[in-house]
Amino acid sequence: MIKVLSVCGLGQGTSLILKMNVEQALTEKGIQADVEHMDVSTASSMSADYIITSNELAEGLEGHSAKLIIVNNYFDLDEINQAIDNHIVEN
Repeated sequence: MIKVLSVCGLGQGTSLILKMNVEQALTEKGIQADVEHMDVSTASSMSADYIITSNELAEGLEGHSAKLIIVNNYFDLDEINQAIDNHIVEN
């Protein structure tokens, strides 16, 4: 099972929406994952396989051992699915 962090600025509403959309996309692809939502500072000290966040917040996570996946619109399931296809499904 892979570990995925969905990250927003405060770790509250937006990352929760992203978490639910990521879980839905992964489930539809048959990928088992533990998905958690949080803010950048918490994510920087967490162990994970993938971090899904915005381009602006990714800078604060550079150097993390997890693979960073950029999503510009946390509400866009098509974009989230494409990002997962490009970064997780291929591996």
